[in-house]
Amino acid sequence: MRTGTVTTPGGDAGPVANTEQAAARPEKALPTTPRATEGHPDTTPDGTEVVDRSAVVTTRTPGPFSPRQLARIDEALTLSSRETGLSLSVWVGALDEPTRQHAERLHSGLPDPAAGVLVAVSPEQRVLHIVTGEDSARRLPDRSCALAALSMRASLTVGDLVGAIVNGLRMLSDQAGRPAERPNPTH
Repeated sequence: MRTGTVTTPGGDAGPVANTEQAAARPEKALPTTPRATEGHPDTTPDGTEVVDRSAVVTTRTPGPFSPRQLARIDEALTLSSRETGLSLSVWVGALDEPTRQHAERLHSGLPDPAAGVLVAVSPEQRVLHIVTGEDSARRLPDRSCALAALSMRASLTVGDLVGAIVNGLRMLSDQAGRPAERPNPTH
């Protein structure tokens, strides 16, 4: 299985730091020194040190996005999620066959899949999928997603991956609109 991650607004290590590129960027554990005590609770079986009990320290090789491009994508993700109240995420990287099912598996791994929207792009495979959850599909019907995908494909055909992502997120945001305000019950 190919590696990759889903990016959400703000990421955990800076703007779109988790986005995988079509040129695969495999995760690598940082080198660590072995603990003096064998089987120390902060060391994994392969000798990698655990900094936080929930995550192993990892690093990524540099990708094709510049810091400015990453900032543009992060801003589009953040604004789209904030304006719509939906959880928009982007995947850029290789998708296993069948690609639609892989995109759906990625979507199911989002923190809130029901309100989630995943834009999965694999430039090398020339594949684009927009996956919506049960709640987000009410605000983003297939036709709205198809229009966003059509716009994204136009940018992708001229090699503008960042523009495709940013414009696609903006179109999805415009189509979804703002979340409906809930009436306050009066007692």
